[in-house]
Amino acid sequence: MALATRTDRKQPDRKPSMTRTLWGSTVGKKAVMAVSGLIMLGYLVVHMLGNLKIFFGSDEFNGYAHWLRTLGEPFLHYEWALWLVRVVLLAAVVLHGVSAYQLSRRDIRARPGKYVHKRRRASYATRTMRWGGIILGLFIVWHLLDLTTLTVNESAQHGRPYENVVATFSTWYGNTLYITAMLALGLHIRHGFWSAAQTLGVGSAARDHVLKTSADVLALALTVGFIAVPVAVMTGVVS
Repeated sequence: MALATRTDRKQPDRKPSMTRTLWGSTVGKKAVMAVSGLIMLGYLVVHMLGNLKIFFGSDEFNGYAHWLRTLGEPFLHYEWALWLVRVVLLAAVVLHGVSAYQLSRRDIRARPGKYVHKRRRASYATRTMRWGGIILGLFIVWHLLDLTTLTVNESAQHGRPYENVVATFSTWYGNTLYITAMLALGLHIRHGFWSAAQTLGVGSAARDHVLKTSADVLALALTVGFIAVPVAVMTGVVS
């Protein structure tokens, strides 16, 4: 009888962890998207400024690329700091993409089966973010194969990043892919920065105008800064 009593005794329910609760909620996923987006935004600002070193010549640009690999020495080994940055960025990209996909699926499931009047429910900003995210995801894969692994860059030279950039932007497809992606990036940042501010509770009636202006300026500056490099190669300013 005692054994049966122990067997039939109901086990207490385990409370879900805070992390699981946060990730499982819509608000939590939006917060993850906001934080991961800001991490990537910070990287993009630094990356764009580094790219502009190409206007100072091959020695300056190649020296900068070498410095990135020796960052943190002698405390860190060669390329360790660079790999740490890559790991953080990869985590941010994955979390951002997965959160966006799952939120999109939730939105679709929440829609009623039929509408009395057929119309697009998603706003312009929402459609821009979704399609812009897909374009940027595909571009990241190509960009890594082109200028990091040098797999698709026919004129690639190991240890010669300046020459590899010039080789990429000396082709029509390299310019087309890059410029298209940077335009999508500008729109993504414009809407994403504003959305992240609202999600993290930064927005308010008094600050909305400043935040919207900041989003516009930041998106424009990054778009122009990134596109300046292929345009400079196409026009012969950088060769």
